[in-house]
Amino acid sequence: MTEKKLATEVAIVTGSDSGIGQATAIAFAREGADVAVTYFEDQQGAEHTVQRIEEAGQKAVLVQLDQSKPESVNQLFQTVKDKLGTPTVLVNNAAASSANTPVKEMSLEAWDHAIKTNLYGPFLCCQQFIRAIEGSDKRGVIINISSVHEEIPNPGTADYCAAKGGLRNLTRVLALELAGQPINVNNIAPGMILTPMNQSALDDPETWKQQVQHIPLKRAGEPQEIAHAAVFLASKDGRYIHGTTLFIDGGLMQNMGQGA
Repeated sequence: MTEKKLATEVAIVTGSDSGIGQATAIAFAREGADVAVTYFEDQQGAEHTVQRIEEAGQKAVLVQLDQSKPESVNQLFQTVKDKLGTPTVLVNNAAASSANTPVKEMSLEAWDHAIKTNLYGPFLCCQQFIRAIEGSDKRGVIINISSVHEEIPNPGTADYCAAKGGLRNLTRVLALELAGQPINVNNIAPGMILTPMNQSALDDPETWKQQVQHIPLKRAGEPQEIAHAAVFLASKDGRYIHGTTLFIDGGLMQNMGQGA
């Protein structure tokens, strides 16, 4: 029987109630990991993820998380330690979408919401994860789910793009800081993926057609295609990958210079 790639690992996948997070949590379980599933509002979706993890024969714990708040992050890590043991893989997937408002009209509340969810949250989770690994004899892996928008700006999305750009540099700094420790850290930067965050584009045929035409492969990605990459980075196979961003975008980044 083929050895499972993540046997004995304990993973935290934030925002695993749907989309990329849900697919990643399930993929991890199929490869032998126990998984902490977190959600902000969609408890039903998170419970479905837990069910799929348990069907794969692994343990799961369900935690409501507001990752913009240190006390909520602290409670998550304490619950995982108590219920599953020391976390060895952290996937910072939970995110808030942009307010879709020009900078001159964007409220401070909207800016704060995106920055605190998309940047403060991963920072707080990384902080607690590093402390947990340092207090154990375990190896650790951090995977930050960034976005092509760490590189590609869009008008009206300064809040989201700034946060994802910040997440990229947080990852790069952590790679230097953690180089002497048994912790790997990387970004995965998805392009257009078929998730609830892109639902408005999916529901509008004209918007969908316009967005897909810029993707060389002429299609959006599936959440499972991100999950497979996360499994690779979390496994022993990814040990020498450190401080980089893996773009999974159907070639979208190659279109940046067209029309110049």
